[in-house]
Amino acid sequence: MTEFKKTALHSWHAAAGAKMVEFAGYDMPVRYTSDKEEHFAVRQGVGIFDVSHMGEFMLRGPQALALIQKVISNDAAKLFDGKAMYAYLPNEEGGVVDDLLVYRINSEEYLLVVNASNIEKDWNWISQHNTMQATLENISEQTSLFAVQGPQAAQVLQRLTEVPLAEMAYYTFTKGKLAGVEDVIISATGYTGSGGFELYLPNEAAPAVWEAILEAGKPEGIQPIGLGARDTLRLEKGFCLYGNDIDDSTNPLEAGLGWVTKFNKEFINSEALKASKEAGLKRKLVAFKMLDKGIPRGHYAILDAQGEKIGEVTSGTMSPSLNLGIGLGYVPVELSELGTEIFIEVRNKSLKAEVVKLPFL
Repeated sequence: MTEFKKTALHSWHAAAGAKMVEFAGYDMPVRYTSDKEEHFAVRQGVGIFDVSHMGEFMLRGPQALALIQKVISNDAAKLFDGKAMYAYLPNEEGGVVDDLLVYRINSEEYLLVVNASNIEKDWNWISQHNTMQATLENISEQTSLFAVQGPQAAQVLQRLTEVPLAEMAYYTFTKGKLAGVEDVIISATGYTGSGGFELYLPNEAAPAVWEAILEAGKPEGIQPIGLGARDTLRLEKGFCLYGNDIDDSTNPLEAGLGWVTKFNKEFINSEALKASKEAGLKRKLVAFKMLDKGIPRGHYAILDAQGEKIGEVTSGTMSPSLNLGIGLGYVPVELSELGTEIFIEVRNKSLKAEVVKLPFL
């Protein structure tokens, strides 16, 4: 038997009757009730996710920014204290090591938040490129991360903190006291597209803070939410999932990550990425919705009108909000225009779909 890692709330999830699955080496809750019910709890009200499996690295010292600028695609020089940004770590072969969040605590202290499945890989990658001797600390094992998401998230959390949450702009953060715990990082970020906050705190404080948030959210009917609804929520907004939509072999420009690729500075593989942009991209990650009835799933073939395979679905699901099949997948650039008709092979049937604009919702 493989021994999976556990978050500080593992026993709570088990006691709450969550269906547990292995994800990125952790035993994680995939759902407590149903994916659909949990999805709508977040879209319409408020839900809380335990995403403590994510990785957190602290980068410190006068050379911290120089290291970040070298390894990430975005321009971290634009960050100010209390500001976060989305970026990716390019590899030397034109692909993506991981996508991540970068938080500037001060000019010599940054927090990087990486995907759970890539913690070791990212740590090794950043360490390998740390020729400027910045101080690195992997705090993943002692850090818990909760995502409180949905239109009512701020009013629930406001009962537990004096930090004026309604005044926080998207992609900003602060350190403050929450549910009696000092120095919680309160971040106006999230992976659901329904607004809300992510909270970084020490493991030992996690169970009490989790219970306090559930208690505070009782008037709004707060629910714990599993990874199942997290996936449908992020897909409706067109957010990439590492390992599905982007990976070590994906050209980030083809994946639509040009907006976080800043060629005003040098970074790993920047020259090659710039050259690929100037030469013109061959394929593109597109969003599509099903016109025929059917649910697209990852790795299903995408076909053209002649039935030739032109790509494959990277992420696909039945959208609870739209009540139709939606997905993402790579197609040749000439078939990436909005309104283009494509076909998805579902159980040996060729079903009609249409390229649409993101977000779906």
